[in-house]
Amino acid sequence: MSLSELSLSKQRGAKSGNILLITGILFIAINLRPAIATVGPLVSQIREATGLSNSMLGLLTTLPLLAFGIVSSLTSLVTRRFGIGYTLLGALVLIALGITIRSLDGVVFLFSGTILFGIGITFGNVLLPSLTKQNFPTNSGIITSLYSAVMAIGASLAAGISVPLSNSFGLGWRGTLGIWAVFAVLAFFVWLPQVARSKKTPQQGTYLKSMLSLGKKTLAWKIALFMGLQSMTFYIILAWLPEILQSRGFDAHFSGWMLSLSQATGIAGSVIIPLWASKKKNQKDIVLILFTLEIIGIFGLLFSQMNLIVLWVSFIGFVLGGCFGLALLFIVLRSKDTNTTIELSGFAQSIGYLVAATGPIIFGKIFDLTLNWTYPLLLLLVIAAVKLYAGLGAGKEEKL
Repeated sequence: MSLSELSLSKQRGAKSGNILLITGILFIAINLRPAIATVGPLVSQIREATGLSNSMLGLLTTLPLLAFGIVSSLTSLVTRRFGIGYTLLGALVLIALGITIRSLDGVVFLFSGTILFGIGITFGNVLLPSLTKQNFPTNSGIITSLYSAVMAIGASLAAGISVPLSNSFGLGWRGTLGIWAVFAVLAFFVWLPQVARSKKTPQQGTYLKSMLSLGKKTLAWKIALFMGLQSMTFYIILAWLPEILQSRGFDAHFSGWMLSLSQATGIAGSVIIPLWASKKKNQKDIVLILFTLEIIGIFGLLFSQMNLIVLWVSFIGFVLGGCFGLALLFIVLRSKDTNTTIELSGFAQSIGYLVAATGPIIFGKIFDLTLNWTYPLLLLLVIAAVKLYAGLGAGKEEKL
């Protein structure tokens, strides 16, 4: 075989390997939202069966966020020991087990299973940006768009079919919560051949020194705050949008599909925004555009006639998807290497999700106190304003 033929063969092998790796990434990504997205449309059924209060039901959405916040910063420790590939393989096991346990009879299983799959999802959240930086440094925008869009597809699908699966197909709310374990098992076997390709990367300095170093940098905090506030809004909408719409006269089926619509338009945001942002050195104008659309959508929910609900939900969904993809891209663009990406991803998602974890509970508590959805919705305007500040800072051309 000539040198040119050998070179061509290597290029084809590398291309085939990259396609398989991307496939594995996408199968992991589709498991990172459905377990959480199924709760919102089924809230009324869960409340009726368990007698849980709105605050406790909000906790079902918040527990994964607490897991994200606590475990994210520790992910670097696990990858130092096992590498990215094996850590993600273990994450899929935790997701499958947690979803299965949550579907068992008993409130204890409902919450303990939620914690377990929340830990598994955490590893996926933190490590997908690192895989992107490690394997696709020149195509980070495309890969980020792909997997963030797949995450949005998973959330949209889960939100949209939860009520039909529970009612029309007779699975009940427990069966509907549990069926998503099948996807995690499938992803396990798709990812298994890729474990060997996800090599360990040399670590510089100790874990504690790395975290302390990031904690001293304003840029890292702004990325973390942007990540947290976009997640806070996302999970508030995920947990409470169907309930808000039902309180205004829409039935559970329509309300579930409106949540699905918000996730579907989020797919468009997840694709368009990272691709656009990756071509720019400075992303501040994109942050401003997303803020404007979000404010319009929230005011639409607050003050306009509900026959335009499809428009307002679409605006909000697009912004949420776009902000999420942008937050992930900030982690890649502002990192100088793979190790920094893992550490920044862990730092930003740890701080960010601890901030986000308060959202669904506070939102539900405000309604419990006021019995009016206007006051909780005003909270979303405040979150959007602070997110604008953080996003403008994170959008500056700078490296950590």
